[in-house]
Amino acid sequence: MKFKSLLFLSFWMLFLAISCDKDDITFDAPSQELSFSRDTVFCDTVYHQVRSETYVVKVFNNEDKDVMIPRINLEKGAASLYKINVDGKTGHDFQNVPLRKKDSLYIFVEIAPQATGPEAIAEDRVLFTTGAGQQHVTLFSVVQDAEFFIKTPTNPNVIATDATWSSNKAKIIYGDLTINTGVHLNIQPGTKVYFHKNSGMKVSAGATLDINGTATDQVIIRGDRNDTYYDTIPRNWNSIKMEASSILNMNHTRLFGGTRGLDMKQANATIKNSFIHTFQEYGIYAVGSKINAENLVMNNCGESCIGIFYGGNYTFTHATIANYSATMNDRSRMGIFATNEWKNDAGQNDYAALENLSILNSIVYSDRDNFINLEKVGAYQFNFLIQNSLIKYTSENEAGFNFTGPGVIQSIKNQDPRFMNYFAAKMNLRVKADSPAKNKGDVTVANTVPTDIVGVSRTTNPTLGAYQ
Repeated sequence: MKFKSLLFLSFWMLFLAISCDKDDITFDAPSQELSFSRDTVFCDTVYHQVRSETYVVKVFNNEDKDVMIPRINLEKGAASLYKINVDGKTGHDFQNVPLRKKDSLYIFVEIAPQATGPEAIAEDRVLFTTGAGQQHVTLFSVVQDAEFFIKTPTNPNVIATDATWSSNKAKIIYGDLTINTGVHLNIQPGTKVYFHKNSGMKVSAGATLDINGTATDQVIIRGDRNDTYYDTIPRNWNSIKMEASSILNMNHTRLFGGTRGLDMKQANATIKNSFIHTFQEYGIYAVGSKINAENLVMNNCGESCIGIFYGGNYTFTHATIANYSATMNDRSRMGIFATNEWKNDAGQNDYAALENLSILNSIVYSDRDNFINLEKVGAYQFNFLIQNSLIKYTSENEAGFNFTGPGVIQSIKNQDPRFMNYFAAKMNLRVKADSPAKNKGDVTVANTVPTDIVGVSRTTNPTLGAYQ
């Protein structure tokens, strides 16, 4: 009896296996158009001979029957810069691709280009030929020629002599890149500098980094993932570390997307007409340093846009410092934090004078209270001036200073500056026409920075912040 039962069960298992054989399923020609998860694949900007990440397109059969797609192919065929994988097979032309009713098919797309110039557009189409007509999905990417700086066990990745970076090739940095002591690196207008994950730059003691963007040709410094998804995400790279007595001159630069932007220890920086945003910790982390910044825009930093430790000397003129974030609400998100204390590498507390912290004709505002936080420790010098500025302030006990005290002159507290758009994805920190920041700047201060970040004159009726 047991033998008969086993024989009976085996028969039915064999029957089911045969009846479900793919070859015995009838696939008809499609009578309706296919549908797709996307009609265009915008690939990440890619670099010469560097393969992109893989993108996915889903193809849907909405019919109540199994269909056979006669042909799926790249329009440019074997000459295409793109590669596709259809139903687990890699190639550029596929015939008779089956697709079950109410089911979907995955097509994987990537590009590994050869650059033919500084920057070019790579475009192709995936064609779907059926009885219902021809359909397509567009593939689009920007291809840049690139120069690579790669740290390895045998290559310390050092710039040992004076150098100039031009915009004819993107600069891709893997690992830390060091500018040696006394060396001068000059970055010209329009240059794009990309850091791979966990990579950064070190400006050694006595070295100089000049970043010379223009209003029409900004220098871009960011992580090497260029998909727009990464434009508003921090920690894609580390930081630019500046050692003692190093010098930074930065103009018309957009610096974003890392852990810290500028990581300065007793260094000197002049910053003009620049954007620093989207950092996990600080946009500027300054220890006993000197900074003179004008027309500076900052936003979306986890701990604080600016962190000042161990005193120093800092002037921010016509700055717009906001700190709104859709992704870092669990962090402090201060605007400016300043103290004369610092815990050194040995874990001991050191103290130094805050010689000057001047915030002039500026906006320092967000959805967080006490957006400027001053912590004086001990009897050390602690000089600050907030003049003709709009700030977020709650109380002396929490902010560390008295809004009606001698360090605050002609300033406004807790009035919404009415930014156009304060989230990083579409960041526009201009203020609206009815903003309380309009026409509130000190004219004498404004004349020291007579044009705003986009070149508009502000010598009369100056508006607070980086934009007139």
